[in-house]
Amino acid sequence: MTNKVMFFIGLAIFIVYVYFLLRIISRQHRIQRKEHANAYDQVDLDGMGNQGRIPDKKPKNRA
Repeated sequence: MTNKVMFFIGLAIFIVYVYFLLRIISRQHRIQRKEHANAYDQVDLDGMGNQGRIPDKKPKNRA
């Protein structure tokens, strides 16, 4: 009898612990996603910055 009671008490504590752990992880992930929404350039897929992009302006005719 006491083994079953202790098991269910421990199980309840474990379930509550896992619930709050996942809740904290979810909230922090949501906060981090908001903070870093514009932190990276979506066009920059190679990770080298703007070096490989084609310039918007046409070169001036120097002739």
